[in-house]
Amino acid sequence: MKFLRCQNIPPPTGKRVAIIGAGPAGLGAAGVLRCRGHDVIVFDMLPEAGGMMFFGIPDDRVNKEKIRASVRELMDAGVRFVLNTKVGRDIPLGKIIESFDAILIATGTWRTRRLDVPGEDLPWVLQAAEWLVEVHLARYGHIPWGEVVKPKGRILVVGAGLTAADIVTVLLTYHEFKSDVDEVVLSYRRTRELAPMRLSEFERLEKLGAKIWELTQPIAFYEKDGSRVTRFIKMKLEKVAGEKRPKPQPIPGSEFEEEFDYVFKAIGEEPTPPFEPGEYGIELNPDGTIKTNEHFMTTREKVFAAGDVKHGPSLIGPALKSGLDVAQKIHEYLTGLITWK
Repeated sequence: MKFLRCQNIPPPTGKRVAIIGAGPAGLGAAGVLRCRGHDVIVFDMLPEAGGMMFFGIPDDRVNKEKIRASVRELMDAGVRFVLNTKVGRDIPLGKIIESFDAILIATGTWRTRRLDVPGEDLPWVLQAAEWLVEVHLARYGHIPWGEVVKPKGRILVVGAGLTAADIVTVLLTYHEFKSDVDEVVLSYRRTRELAPMRLSEFERLEKLGAKIWELTQPIAFYEKDGSRVTRFIKMKLEKVAGEKRPKPQPIPGSEFEEEFDYVFKAIGEEPTPPFEPGEYGIELNPDGTIKTNEHFMTTREKVFAAGDVKHGPSLIGPALKSGLDVAQKIHEYLTGLITWK
């Protein structure tokens, strides 16, 4: 995986670009913009660049050393990184807007969606994406293992996307956890044929030892007599006009309960822009993504957005492509080929 898109850096243009977020979109954009001669500074809240593809994905799915090597190429080419710095917390976005000729927001989707059921804030009901990041921060020596929740016993994973698959993989293959895990159950409200992850992925998880419960949905979590209880309801699928997938509907009277020691919510992630809604004149779409035009321009002059924070959760490939595309638009803006709309 390469982010730098040239062998030689052209003379400086005198233009400064700030990129907020060092995931695939931000790193891809950094490589293109540096190859156009622009001064590029990348801000990221984590201690290493790479974003969710580095800290959120298990080691057997992504070659982390190749990511590190590609980041070093960017650094050798003159891209500067400001790490362990969260824009919006450690430095205001407004200060960056004032200091640079163009700004790219590529902060991704780092917050797990809520189930909105009773008990989901209990300490043994965990957020999948955030936990995966903590695991890899500890695995790479950035935080002590004592700061990471170590699930054990019988574990429930709710969801059927790649984040859910990654949770199951880490629990059943990482030596830090697998010896303490008795059973992993993955619960999905539809059938596997309708899930975001591929059928082959379900088969892989089952070979690892996971159990798959289709057409089930947790509706509450609570503690009783020292036990941790999850209450489920069974689902049925109904076709809805205008929708591609049938809609899961609860079956009245089908509720049942099971004991699990830990639960992971892996039902998708929400966009995490580095500002509160309404700040800096940057508008959001109804789903929380940043509103942009065909040139990746936001509603605030010289501020662009790309990657998952622009189009919602995606794979590495689409996020990287978004970064490459926005970099070209930023270059055209900085050189006067396109103007603000």
